[in-house]
Order: sequence, then C-alpha cells, then structure tokens
Amino acid sequence: MPKILLVEDNPEQSAFVEELLKGERYLVDIVDDGQAAILQLKCAEYDLIILDWQLPKLSGVEVCRQYRANGGMAPVIMLTGKMTDADKETGLDAGCDDYLTKPFSMRELLARIRAHLRRASYQQETVLVMHGIRLDAGNFNVTKDGEEITLLPKEFALLEFFMRNPDRVFSSDALIRRIWDTDSESSTNALRSALRRLRQRLGEDGENSIIENIHGVGYRMRSDAT
Repeated sequence: MPKILLVEDNPEQSAFVEELLKGERYLVDIVDDGQAAILQLKCAEYDLIILDWQLPKLSGVEVCRQYRANGGMAPVIMLTGKMTDADKETGLDAGCDDYLTKPFSMRELLARIRAHLRRASYQQETVLVMHGIRLDAGNFNVTKDGEEITLLPKEFALLEFFMRNPDRVFSSDALIRRIWDTDSESSTNALRSALRRLRQRLGEDGENSIIENIHGVGYRMRSDAT
C-alpha cells in the first residue's frame, strides 16, 4: 500500500482528502504546518507527498526545497491558489513534480496520484509472485498455491512491502514507520501480532517461515525457497 503525506492547514479540506485517499486504500499521515512537515519527512518514508503552497511557519515551496536538499525522492504534488507562470516556475524549481490549482477536482487529484505512483519504482509491478504467493495490489487479493487468503489491511501491507523488498532486513521501527499511520497506536507488540497472524494465514508460522526474524536486527522475507 502506498503511503502518502498530506500537508494541509485547512481542517475541512484535509479531512475530505484524507477520507478520499483512505477510500483508495492509501496509508495517510497528515500535518498542518511546514515545520511539522519537515520533521515528519525526517522520521518516516513516503511514496508521495501532497503539499499545500501556503502553510503556517514554513511555506510548501520551502518544505519541498529542504526535502529535495536532504535527498528526498518521493513525488511531490503542490496544491496552490497561485496561477502565474512565475509561481509555477518557483514551485517546479523547488523540486515539486506537479501542481493542482485550487479549487481542483478530487478525481483529477486521484488521477495525478496514480500517474506519479506508476512512474515511481514502488508501483512498477501490480502483481507480485513469490513462494507460491500471488499478491495483486490493484485488487487487494492474495492467493497461496491457488487458494485465496483473506488478510487484514496491515497484514496485506506487510506482505506487499516484504515482497517488494526481498532479502532486505528491516528493523521493527522501520516497519512500523512504513506500515502504520503516525497517529495510530503502533508498537512493536502490534507489529509482532500482525506478523504472527500473517505467517499463520500463509501457513508459514514454523521455524522455517519465509518471513524470518533476524535476532536483534529485524525481519526479512527470503527470496529463496528452502
């Protein structure tokens, strides 16, 4: 599941966009000022950022500029009431990838999000296959050896993340930052519970599970079958 940071100081618009994005099964974090956005981008990873131009404490343009200067690579969609060519040039020069002028169509926002995620490495493949597991991210569907498996959203998100990053070891903190919303009740216990359920649903809860616990380090999904 793609994870999106929404930076918007208008509570009504923020709540509306959040509901829209979660309806599309995106993970969403929300902050309402520029300084909070900078801090959030330092402690979590996102697949896409939706950034209002006019923000308290720090403008969206400056947030984008600092994010790029710090090596941030996720696509940035700027929301703006500014319409002059000079303003658009300023935003693009700061590192934003796209912009929507307010008021905008929510259908267009979703279309822009899908387009940028398709171009990003995260969305290159919709269907993932490994160890007899077939995960269809577009249809929220998982099968194991041809049998359909029902997963809860966090279990699905964990499996998808591991399948997109085979053999890489991730700490508990890294997985929590990637899979859980920042304001959710996330903890290492919640992660362990989700992993235990995922292994059980896959029939992989024994010592030789394809999702390994690397003691003192974290977790990984092996790409090789043993």
